Amino acid sequence: MKTSNVLLLILVLLYINASTEWPTHTVCKEDNLEIYYKSCDPQQDFAFSIDHCPDIATHTFNIRAAAVLRHSIKELYVKLDMIINGKTILTYSETLCGPGHSKLIFCGMKKGEHFYYEGPVILGIKEIPQGDYTLSAKLTNQDHVIVACADFTVKNYLDY
Repeated sequence: MKTSNVLLLILVLLYINASTEWPTHTVCKEDNLEIYYKSCDPQQDFAFSIDHCPDIATHTFNIRAAAVLRHSIKELYVKLDMIINGKTILTYSETLCGPGHSKLIFCGMKKGEHFYYEGPVILGIKEIPQGDYTLSAKLTNQDHVIVACADFTVKNYLDY
């Protein structure tokens, strides 16, 4: 029995090493709203979940996110791109950590530390745009190195 467990573990590790991209994770899949994400950082995947998907646009909702930091965060910048049919139609960027900007609890965390956030988020939008599109999110630090990167696929058929 132990030999078969060891063999299974070796096969899983070989499969993970042979894989060229991270799996697609489901954030939510409800009647008219589906959200998936895939890490676009070739070095690291991360965990992300939302408690109740329909609350995203209209209420405060709770998220959970976790990762082991591969790079320290003295400064942190976010860039979001909304992509439809392969074309970027909207870009948003903001400083999250830095001199005079310490909006998040993980500002100042060091390489190798385990990042975990569980708590409320408010997007500040009245509705999620309808249709099929991709939201590309990239977090970079003071050295312009990717701290986290994900492509979110949104399929929204909600009628507000």
